[in-house]
Amino acid sequence: MPKPSKTDFQRLAEMADEEIDTTEIPELDEAFFRTAELRLPSKKAVTIRLDSDVLEWFKAQGSGYQTRINQLLRHYMQAHS
Repeated sequence: MPKPSKTDFQRLAEMADEEIDTTEIPELDEAFFRTAELRLPSKKAVTIRLDSDVLEWFKAQGSGYQTRINQLLRHYMQAHS
């Protein structure tokens, strides 16, 4: 299970942008974004048996149902790691 963050998100949300110390964060310039690559985890096609009502419920939520199923499985995996 991941460690809980020690960040005080409430205090951070209430701070003005000028109050946040960003001196150790390098600026991302045009060159960075020209060469940047988005790397997502690789996907693998599988066959899985789901209860028909479960599958229909996900499909009824609209397109992207496979992505939502994957996200739920990822959350479960992370919660139990």
